[in-house]
Amino acid sequence: MTTHQQEHQVSMRNEIQCFSRFAVNLHISVLQTHRNRSLQDTGNGKLEDGTHDGKSVVQVHSKRNNIHLSLLCLLLGVFLIMLLDCCRSSSESWVLLGSAGIPIWDWSSVCVVLLFTVLQMVLYYLPVGQVAEGKMGCDGKHLKYKLNGLYAFLLTVVLLLVLWFGGVLRAGAVMDKIFSLVTAGMAISLIFSLVLFLCPIRTPSSAHVTYDSTAKPLLKFALGQSMDPHLGIIDIKHFVMVRIGFIGWAMMDLNYLLTSVEMKNWSLSLLLVIVFQLIYILDFLIDEGSVLTTKEFTEEPIGFIMILGEFIWIPFFSSLPVYFLLQRPNSIHFLSAVPICLLFGIGFLIYYLSNEQKDGFRKNPNDPAYARLNTIRSPAGSSLLVSGWFGWVRHPNYLGDILMMFAWCLPCGFTSVLPYLPALQCFQLLRKRANEIEESCLKKHREAWREYCRQVPYKLLPYVY
Repeated sequence: MTTHQQEHQVSMRNEIQCFSRFAVNLHISVLQTHRNRSLQDTGNGKLEDGTHDGKSVVQVHSKRNNIHLSLLCLLLGVFLIMLLDCCRSSSESWVLLGSAGIPIWDWSSVCVVLLFTVLQMVLYYLPVGQVAEGKMGCDGKHLKYKLNGLYAFLLTVVLLLVLWFGGVLRAGAVMDKIFSLVTAGMAISLIFSLVLFLCPIRTPSSAHVTYDSTAKPLLKFALGQSMDPHLGIIDIKHFVMVRIGFIGWAMMDLNYLLTSVEMKNWSLSLLLVIVFQLIYILDFLIDEGSVLTTKEFTEEPIGFIMILGEFIWIPFFSSLPVYFLLQRPNSIHFLSAVPICLLFGIGFLIYYLSNEQKDGFRKNPNDPAYARLNTIRSPAGSSLLVSGWFGWVRHPNYLGDILMMFAWCLPCGFTSVLPYLPALQCFQLLRKRANEIEESCLKKHREAWREYCRQVPYKLLPYVY
């Protein structure tokens, strides 16, 4: 077992850049990608940082947390609409919180979001896919999860294409309601979260979250009171993370693609970004079980912030480069696309192969395939890889993620920082996550970790950082 199993996953005007940094500082890591495949090693399957007798205790250190959470709950949707609006051509007329002619609220958008949510709930019951065991529940049994997200995604794509080819759906009409789709997602997230807050779902296997006496109701509502709520066989946290967040992101990308076909303005740059993002999403859905070991999934309760993020932040913010290209087309030469494709391919290989090496060594360190890898023995009883991918940088899978995300931003050109914001946020989140992991490793492995850092001095970027 290696220390590298502690890694996991894990994404303009000056005012927009300030808002972006503000959002990062408010710990939007619960809203971003859940791709990376590892978790802190607790050894016994229980939660750390205050888990006693089946109850996970969330500590509140200052009243500032309440202020931050209040601002985040109020401003996240507004900020996202501003970002989308900034992508539009500067020649178009502008009104507060939206361009002229684009409604902020529309009941048909509410119906679209509701129908998508209900469809994903129905597809959760598909009699296909494996049932995987996750973390240990409070009743001493492993929690079980239905991993059929890939099949749900494929059926959703087929349904979308049938509606589009049949003339029932016009993709451009959906894009014209982009702002009202965001507000509809906010409203449904609020209702969903209120129901979960006022009528918490208690199961024998689910840990109950308690707060100290200084915690305000807003904090409990924002962060959540349940760790693993279930509705029938549906694990709500797994449902919003995978079915709403990632499949919703893919549906927005495909809708943008169909819109470009309708408008007859598709381009190589647009196709590159969409293909790259769909590869990224498909890789996640194929290895859907990887989400079960992320920190967000195992150690954080589900509340309004997480639900809101999966309904609006993942689908709309992650697809921002595609929306940007629809509003401000950018043509690139075929020869320019080659190095961009190489960058994405290199990032994908680094991410995939480093995770494979880490997972394989963790499962069987005596495998002949790893016989030539150098290790450092830790006082904690585990081994630290100091060669292979983890002898290059200390977090190679994070580096792969970053390269892929910057690759799908490059076709947007350099006229604006807007399409680069998801990648910049991803870099900031992964950098902070790497620092947290290294602090934990230093406490656990002491001198062995210091020696590893001496032999492998770079965290993310070789010879740079």
